[in-house]
Amino acid sequence: MMRRADQDRFASLAAEVVEPLRRYLARRTDTATAEDLLNETLLVCWRRLDDVPTDSPVPWAIGVARLNLANAQRSDRRRERLIHAIAAADPLSYIHHEPLDDRASVQVASALTMLSDNDAEVLRLWAWEQLGPAEIARSLDISVNAAAVRLHRAKNRLRTHLIKLR
Repeated sequence: MMRRADQDRFASLAAEVVEPLRRYLARRTDTATAEDLLNETLLVCWRRLDDVPTDSPVPWAIGVARLNLANAQRSDRRRERLIHAIAAADPLSYIHHEPLDDRASVQVASALTMLSDNDAEVLRLWAWEQLGPAEIARSLDISVNAAAVRLHRAKNRLRTHLIKLR
């Protein structure tokens, strides 16, 4: 439970550091990212309240904001590299399109359209790209356990739709 003294101390700290942090971040990134990073920095200040120097909290908070900004910039660079890699791969050239003339293929294609986008994507990564749960997790930026659960549930939902189509 939060102690009143900690609440008061954090309120005082936040009042002292918010505007300097906002100015620091605004000079380095866009407004929306700056606000997100400000909130992340204040969260770190709250969690590490006992580590914040009482005599000069602004430089300490700016150091935290700088690290948060560096993390955000690294994430942005990784995201951009992934987008460029996907665009460069031109996945459509790797897909061999055969007419869906047999009944099973038509049913599977139909059942896939009944799934949510998330379920269909997990199944495509698994079936078309032959990715396992660990690779799916990296692709979707989720935990391996979450990927395995999503894949399992998506297979079950696909099975349910296929049964209905028979």
